Amino acid sequence: MGKYENLVKEIIKNVGGSDNIADVTHCVTRLRFQLRDEKKANDEALKNNSEIITVMHSAGQYQVVIGNHVPDVYAELLQKLDLHPQQATQKKMKLKERALDLISGIFMPSLSVLCACGMIKGLNTILPYIGAYTAESGIYALINAIGDCFFYFFPIVIGYNTAKKIQMNPYIGMIIGAALCYPSINGTDLDIFGMAVNVSYTSTVLPVIITCFVAMPIEHFLNKVLPDVIKSFMTPTIVLLIAVILGFLFIGPIVNQASEAISNALLSVYGLSPVLAGILFAGLWQVFVIFGVHITFIVLCMMNLSMGVADPLLGSQVFVAFATSAVVLAILVRTKNKELRSACIPAFISGIFGITEPALYGITISRPMMFVVSCIGSALSGAISGFLGFRYYQMAGIGLFEIPALLPPTDPGTVLMQCVICTLVTFVVTFLLAFVLYKEKEVSATQGDAKKTLEETIGSPLKGEVRELSSAGDDAFASGALGKGCVILPSDGSVYAPFDGTVLVMFPTGHAVGIVDDQGCEVLIHVGINTVQLEGKYFAPQVKVGDRVKKGQLLLTFDNEKIQEAGYSTETIVVVSNTKDFSRVLLPTQGKVEAQDSLLIVQG
Repeated sequence: MGKYENLVKEIIKNVGGSDNIADVTHCVTRLRFQLRDEKKANDEALKNNSEIITVMHSAGQYQVVIGNHVPDVYAELLQKLDLHPQQATQKKMKLKERALDLISGIFMPSLSVLCACGMIKGLNTILPYIGAYTAESGIYALINAIGDCFFYFFPIVIGYNTAKKIQMNPYIGMIIGAALCYPSINGTDLDIFGMAVNVSYTSTVLPVIITCFVAMPIEHFLNKVLPDVIKSFMTPTIVLLIAVILGFLFIGPIVNQASEAISNALLSVYGLSPVLAGILFAGLWQVFVIFGVHITFIVLCMMNLSMGVADPLLGSQVFVAFATSAVVLAILVRTKNKELRSACIPAFISGIFGITEPALYGITISRPMMFVVSCIGSALSGAISGFLGFRYYQMAGIGLFEIPALLPPTDPGTVLMQCVICTLVTFVVTFLLAFVLYKEKEVSATQGDAKKTLEETIGSPLKGEVRELSSAGDDAFASGALGKGCVILPSDGSVYAPFDGTVLVMFPTGHAVGIVDDQGCEVLIHVGINTVQLEGKYFAPQVKVGDRVKKGQLLLTFDNEKIQEAGYSTETIVVVSNTKDFSRVLLPTQGKVEAQDSLLIVQG
C-alpha cells in the first residue's frame, strides 16, 4: 500500500470518479485536472480533507492544491488511472481558459526539473565566488553542463510536452525540438535552395511550439489515409521532413522576431519606471498565483533569456516568498491557537524555499488583513529590486534558491550582498507590520482558530415549522457531522439573511447559501434534500458570493410547490457549519416560526 493511496482514492472519488477525469498533470504544489464534468466534483469533501490545502477552479482546470509532495501523490494517482488523453472529451472553455490551460500543459510538467537545473546553475555561480573551485576547473565545466543542458536543449523538452498536450505523437514533438537545436546547423551560415540562412533555436520556446502545431494536422491526416502496415514509420518520416524544414526556414525566424518585439515592449514599460514596475509586479504576484496566470510571466522570462536578454520583471518577484513567510512567522508568534501554530510552522518552512501555496491558501488568504500585509511587503521588495536593477540572468530554483538567478556573470558578490539586504529589509518590515496588525478575532470562521466568547442569536431565515436536526432526511446533516442546527419545513419560498454578514457560498444551483457574520459565526442554509439534482430549476439566487447583506435581506427564492411536485422534499437545513468553534449551539424552541424570529443561540 502506497503512502498516499488513501488520499488518491479520496481524490478520485471526489472529482467524480476515474471516468470523469479526461487528463491530469501537476505543478509544484497542485494536481491539475481536466474533468469532463466539473459539476460531479465535490469541492467541500476535498477541502475538508486534512491532507488537501484547497480546491481551485482556474485556467479551465480543476486544481487540487496539496503541497510540495504533489509529485509523489501524482505518481500514485497515475497508478490508479488508465488515461487516454487523445480520447478525452474536453469540456468547453473560453478562449482565455484554453490559452492558460495550454500554457500550463506545456510548461508545468517539466517545471520541477527546470527548477532543479536552475538551482545547479546557481550553485555553480556561488561556489567559485566563495573559493570552492575556480571557473576554469573541470568540475566547474561538468556542473555547468549538468545545469545548463536542460536550457540549451529546452526545445526538446518543450517539443515533447507540446505534442503530448495537443494529442500528437510526443516523440515526434521531441525530435522536432532536437532537430531545431541541432548544434551544427545553429548559428551557422547555410545555403538552402539559394537562401542564405543563419538562425539559432537553442534555448528557445516558441519556434518548437508553433512547429508542433503545424505538424499536428499533418500527422492526423496521414494516420487516416495511410495503410496501417506503413503508417507507423511513414507518418513520422513525412511529418518530420515537412514540419522541421518549415519550422527551421520560415516559422522559427518569424516567431523569433515576434518574440523580440514582445520582449522589447515589456522592457520599454519597465524602462519608464523600474521602481513602479517592481511595486506593481511584485505586489500583485500572489494575485497572479491565485488566478494561475503566473506561469505566463515565467514563459516570457524564458523568451527573454533565450535571446540573451536579462529579464527584469521576473527579477522583481524573487523576494515575494520572504514577505509571505514573514507574515506567517508573525502569526505564529502572535497566535495562541495550537492548531494555527501547527499549520504555520510547515507553511513558513516551505515558504522560505519558495512553496508559498500552503501559506497563501491555508493561512493568509482567509485573513484579508494579513494577505494585504503580505502584498505590501511584496511591493516593498519589488521597489527595492527595481531600484537596484535586479534582473533574471538565468533560470533558477525558487525561494532561497531563486536568488542565484539574479547574480550577473561579472561581479556576482556585490549583487549577492544587495540580495541579502533586500531579503532582510523585506522580511523584517513585513514581519513587524504583520505583528502589529494581526488580531486573533480576524481569523476566518472556517479555520476554527479561536473559540468565540460571545453569545449571539441567529434569526430564522424562513417562515415555517422548526424541527430537530436529527429528523433531517439527509443522514449527513442528521448526524450533526456538518454542524449543529435544525430543520425548517418552509411555508413559503423566501430565504432571508439570519444576521448581518457576508455571503461566503452561493451554490451554482441556487439550492444552498452560506453566510458568515462579523464575529465569525458561519451558517449554511440548504433548501431541500437532493435538490442539487434540479440543477438550479425553481431556484433564484438574489445575492452573490462576497456580497455584504443585512439581517432580513432576501438571499434566494424558490418555488416550494413545484419542487415538491418534482418529487423532492423542501425541508430546509440550517446549521452552524463551524460548530467546533463554539462551546454550544442551542435550539431553544420548536414549532411555528416567522422569518427573523430567534432560531438558534450560539455560545462561546
